[in-house]
Amino acid sequence: MIRTMAHRVQELLVLVVLAIFPKTTFGKLNCRWRASNAPAAVAEGSNGYCLSWRLAVEANNVRAWRTVPPQCQRHVKSYMTGGQYNQDLNLIADQIMAYADGIAVSDDGMDAWVLDIDDTCISNMFYYKGKRYGCDPFDAAGFKAWAVRGECPAIPAVLRLFQKLVKDRFKVILLTGRDQETLGLATFNNLINQGFLGYERLIMRTPAYKGQSAIIFKSDIRRQLVEEGYRIWGNIGDQWSDLQGQSVGNRTFKIPNPMYFVP
Repeated sequence: MIRTMAHRVQELLVLVVLAIFPKTTFGKLNCRWRASNAPAAVAEGSNGYCLSWRLAVEANNVRAWRTVPPQCQRHVKSYMTGGQYNQDLNLIADQIMAYADGIAVSDDGMDAWVLDIDDTCISNMFYYKGKRYGCDPFDAAGFKAWAVRGECPAIPAVLRLFQKLVKDRFKVILLTGRDQETLGLATFNNLINQGFLGYERLIMRTPAYKGQSAIIFKSDIRRQLVEEGYRIWGNIGDQWSDLQGQSVGNRTFKIPNPMYFVP
């Protein structure tokens, strides 16, 4: 009997509480609890999303992208100018040099490395600052006007690596998609002025390769080098199209670049 009365009292208390606090109130409280206890959603545009996007770009999981997502402009700017980019470059350069130190260079002069130029040897970051670090679409005429000035600064980590490769008697071949007819002299002088001295060849895009993708163009050039007898020990570039295709070399090394994509 006591248990029955206690149960009835309990039911009455529940009815009283429900009468005082409507169901909608409990629903709101429940929603608030869920929001505060659930894992925070990664909003598009947050640093977490943009970090994931940049990682996917560097891993070549995101392809054929035309621009940096607008919400990631601040993230890319921070990465490129805040110190992490330079730290990444220094680590990559150190890894490349450690690998190169293990190669026995032959006396026949055919041990080679292939290096891209734009944003591998010299930097276009100042130009892309005006393009919101890649948030604006690529402007061929604007980039040409920038490149013809010949004011691209050297990327310090890669210049240090370049100088060591030359000192160690490797033949360094600079291979770029820049147009030879319009940018040849400016590029040549730019490289000299930034300390890139002693390389074996500077190979640029000629009319024979006009309209061809970077992969096709660079693959054909590397194939020709191999046919000449060069042993390509390493291939360095900031684009996956620098590192794909035929005759890519014994090892490839990707330089980070979240500002643009070259197919």
